[in-house]
Amino acid sequence: MSTQYRDKLETFENQFPGRDYLIEIECPEFTSVCPKTGQPDFGALAFEYIPDTKCVELKSLKLYLQCFRNEGIFYEDITNRILDDFVAVVEPRMVLLTAEFTPRGGISSTITVHYPES
Repeated sequence: MSTQYRDKLETFENQFPGRDYLIEIECPEFTSVCPKTGQPDFGALAFEYIPDTKCVELKSLKLYLQCFRNEGIFYEDITNRILDDFVAVVEPRMVLLTAEFTPRGGISSTITVHYPES
């Protein structure tokens, strides 16, 4: 699995590492490209995570996600790749990533992945 965009993600120190608390991040304007047709795909990403020692810096997350704008990649691949990169950099206690893609050909898809795996 490629990690080519992972270095875009930045973190800052969690000021409350002894407390479990939930951070929710909504990214309603995610775009990528269908690898079969070359047409744009549109979706919304929702991150829910419990930080450990680090929190994700939001501007870096935005710039990281923009890297996929012209990448031809399937929904399942991109959702799992984003989760893998997020976990590798942020090292959260828990993260749930939900990717809801707008309909293409009358069919919409929602991909949900989580760490740690259950």
